[in-house]
Amino acid sequence: MDETVAEYIRRTVLKIPRDEIKMMLQKWGFLSEAQLETLNFHQTKDNISQEVVQLCEENSADIKQAAVLDIIYNHIYQNKRMWSVYQMKKSGEELEYFDITDFRKKFKRRLRSALKNVTITFKEYEDNAIWIRVAWGTPYKPPNQYKPSYVVYHSQTPYVFISASVLKSNMPLLCQALIVASNYHDIREMELRSHSLNSLKDIVFKRYSQNFQTYTTKPLQGGKVEPENADIRIVQENIKEKERIHRLNQEVFGSGPQPKIEFAQYRLETMFKSDPKMDVLDKKEPFRCLVKFSSPHLLESLKSLAPAGMADAPLSPLLTCIPHKARNYFKIREKKGLFPESFVSP
Repeated sequence: MDETVAEYIRRTVLKIPRDEIKMMLQKWGFLSEAQLETLNFHQTKDNISQEVVQLCEENSADIKQAAVLDIIYNHIYQNKRMWSVYQMKKSGEELEYFDITDFRKKFKRRLRSALKNVTITFKEYEDNAIWIRVAWGTPYKPPNQYKPSYVVYHSQTPYVFISASVLKSNMPLLCQALIVASNYHDIREMELRSHSLNSLKDIVFKRYSQNFQTYTTKPLQGGKVEPENADIRIVQENIKEKERIHRLNQEVFGSGPQPKIEFAQYRLETMFKSDPKMDVLDKKEPFRCLVKFSSPHLLESLKSLAPAGMADAPLSPLLTCIPHKARNYFKIREKKGLFPESFVSP
């Protein structure tokens, strides 16, 4: 077994929590049950990793086998990576039978035709998710196994979830391989990112429903307040206001937990309104801006604004419809013909 492969396996085992090493090795399936029984999981992780490497040497492990173990680790600890959502589009609406073998062949052929030094590993999961691990090299250097890109593709859907490596220049190659292998012709980032892969899936697969209604804020009932009843009236008024905010928040965000989104952005285009006498603009051109949102938990942060008194209830639809905007963004870009040429299949 190559020294680089042995070192990569050792480092992968060291990342795994001690009480989960045996479970992940069993999921890996490369070592037999008899070999696993020889391991002492009560010693230091460094010693465990060394023993695992020795067993892998007996089985002549290669980098592809080591990469499968890395996929298993990242599948379990997927929240350690930042994921972006991409959406693909066909030229027609016809559905095609998906062949995983054909998908693998096309993906490898397309990627390796552009870059020889690349390691490509696949693993299928029961939810029709295909995990792809790509370790990138250069024309003169072997693939760097410690900075791979991860792709999660659900067959029969146009959605792809990508956790990219540091080498952003490889993204056009990766996108080209995806659209060729899956028989699509366009791909575009939906500008929605998060560490929570499941939350992104909930949004794009519409497993998360959010109301997109607008409301008119009702003013509080005013009137004269007798001095002796002032405190009681204020308390009652505050209670009613809190109940109103809670009700509106429930109607907009629902009662369940929000999908964990950490980044979202979309473009706004509106007409600039001003007094004609001021003559601010010579031409009536739309005002364009790019709106970006970021937070450790974006939707929960927005949900808490009104109860915390930091915003009026209900919140502006520009804030509450972020998941909806993300789903519709691709359609808007498509109508305007704003797909980058590097991501369009010939």
